[in-house]
Amino acid sequence: MSDNNLTNKVMNIKSHRLSKKEIDDNFSDLHAPLSAIEALIEADRCYFCYDAPCTKACPSDIDVPGFIQSIRSDNLTGAAEKILSENIFGGMCARDCPTEELCQLACVRNDHEQKPVEIGLLQRYATDSVLNNGVQLFSRQENTGKSIAVVGAGPAGISCAHRLAVLGHKITVYDAKDKLGGLNEYGIAAYKTPNDFAQQELDYILDIGGITIETGMQLGKQINLEGLQEKYDAVFLGCGLGSVNKLNLDNEDISGVIDAVEYIANLRQTNNKDELMVGKNIVVIGGGMTAIDIAVQSKLLGAEQVTIAYRRSKKIMAASEYEQALAKKHDVQIQYNMSPKRLIADDSHVTAIEFDVMKSQNDGNLKASGENITLKADVVFKAIGQKLVTEGLTDNNSLEIEKGRIVVDEQRKTSLSKVWAGGDCVLDGDNLTVSAVQDGKLAAISINETLTQGA
Repeated sequence: MSDNNLTNKVMNIKSHRLSKKEIDDNFSDLHAPLSAIEALIEADRCYFCYDAPCTKACPSDIDVPGFIQSIRSDNLTGAAEKILSENIFGGMCARDCPTEELCQLACVRNDHEQKPVEIGLLQRYATDSVLNNGVQLFSRQENTGKSIAVVGAGPAGISCAHRLAVLGHKITVYDAKDKLGGLNEYGIAAYKTPNDFAQQELDYILDIGGITIETGMQLGKQINLEGLQEKYDAVFLGCGLGSVNKLNLDNEDISGVIDAVEYIANLRQTNNKDELMVGKNIVVIGGGMTAIDIAVQSKLLGAEQVTIAYRRSKKIMAASEYEQALAKKHDVQIQYNMSPKRLIADDSHVTAIEFDVMKSQNDGNLKASGENITLKADVVFKAIGQKLVTEGLTDNNSLEIEKGRIVVDEQRKTSLSKVWAGGDCVLDGDNLTVSAVQDGKLAAISINETLTQGA
């Protein structure tokens, strides 16, 4: 087929669907930051509960009433220190964390006026005060002479590296990409972290010193777990999930069927979003945060019709009620109980996708009802989860892996005596930035205790 014919077939995929100004406006801050007066008013709404349910609901153990009280006293540095001492990625988590399901859901204000304290915005207000002004709150302890390898420069890995660096250890962080940050840099919706915030926060964290960065180092190629154990006193694996699950449909490799994770990464890295190729009719397969993020961003780029098709019911969907509502606010259609059945193509480019309509059985399982629905699609995004790449992990060692993830204990220690792990790559993880940061912190505490016993 000639290039001209291919262009005619995919003419519904094009760039500049909206003007650069329209797209820039669409990708501005999802939530405007609080002004000083707004922050003081919001802080004053906190009851400062003694047995604070918001703190119990925080995966990273932040003293929520404590930092809000500091804001109320106009002590922003003190507020930021309370946050960052528990969660060094407090700025990113203030933007990306599902507070509506965690700390804010637990807020006792919900019982009185159906409006919780805006904990996420207050956390952003406090952390931005030190990040924007370069106020370094941490310093390194005396050098211990111990060296630790960290695999992965995402939230889990950098959280672990920072805590260990503060404790005086020498850290080497290995990452496969040339740019650090992991999902904070490549995977979070661009409208949640504009103005290159991920790199600003990362620069602040690495300013502690004692952390060497080695980029272009991929497990199974330039490095492997066996070699790292021989070279270092301890190893932390924060390698994330490097491979995208397949739909397992015929013709899945045809043009127009795209990994959502890859597209989001490209979107995050481009300076001219108006130049991105965007379909007119888009179908997203999946039910998690990635599905919501790619769907909403497709609308913000100018797609006319965007539909999320999820195999199960609304109540089981991994994306929160808030995120589902956000998608609908941007005119994204969400259809439940839809299982992909067949990709329909014209000259090797997708034009539609057919679904089985699923029906719940008495035992709770889903079964095809016999009804089918076909949706037009210039682009089909796959957002059905990722899986761990085990190359470089399992050669000649006994690292325990279950259900495709690394098994760890409460201290994030693996089955190997010198290896800890955290973030998306571990079993029973919830794929949240805040949880990955907590994993890295807990692993660092455990590594430090192990290396300094008897010292």
